Amino acid sequence: MKIIGLNGSPHGKNSQTLRLVAKVLEGAKDSGADTEYIDLCELEINFCTGCGVCYAKGDCISADDYPELLEKILVADGIVLGSPNYINNVTAQVKVVLDRMADVIHCQMLSGKYGCSVSTAGGSGAEEVAAYLNRSLQQMGATTVGLVGVNILGNPAAITNREKETYNLGTVLADAIINHEEYPEQEKLHRERAEYMKNLVLMNKDTWTHEYEFWKETGKIN
Repeated sequence: MKIIGLNGSPHGKNSQTLRLVAKVLEGAKDSGADTEYIDLCELEINFCTGCGVCYAKGDCISADDYPELLEKILVADGIVLGSPNYINNVTAQVKVVLDRMADVIHCQMLSGKYGCSVSTAGGSGAEEVAAYLNRSLQQMGATTVGLVGVNILGNPAAITNREKETYNLGTVLADAIINHEEYPEQEKLHRERAEYMKNLVLMNKDTWTHEYEFWKETGKIN
């Protein structure tokens, strides 16, 4: 069982969001997972240009660290996403990664995987950002097991007070992977999303050749 944690805070080892991601990974590791932490700000990830080459070929025109990151995501059983709240949203470092994953969404490449999200905010909105990250995972086919959002509000102990909850989120994530947990509302969402994406790819099969072949290989398109 492999679980990776991605943090988009630019504060490096001083990141408050790192504390949450690390605590989730600690809980997962204690439940038997092999864990890996990835600082997105240490990677070179270029902006998506919307060219659509990945739809046709499965590769991107940008020569950067994204393919290696994507490979780690695709071989993982669980994904932890973390970002502080920057102007009511994730940081640019997280958003640029999500923007590059349109091919993942079209092909529902995270189907069968599990995830969760964490966020911090100096004032407010941490839970909203974590919820956005969970929705992003769900749109790619993953099942999410929960979130933790901490609004620090000048309280140095705010994150410390949520450490047990955050650790437990990691154990829940690992247990969901081990037990292949099902969440009925999300299962319905996954079915509807997969059907929509499959039909979208079918409509564009002459140009989105990579994605069409991907869906054929799943046996869901004849």
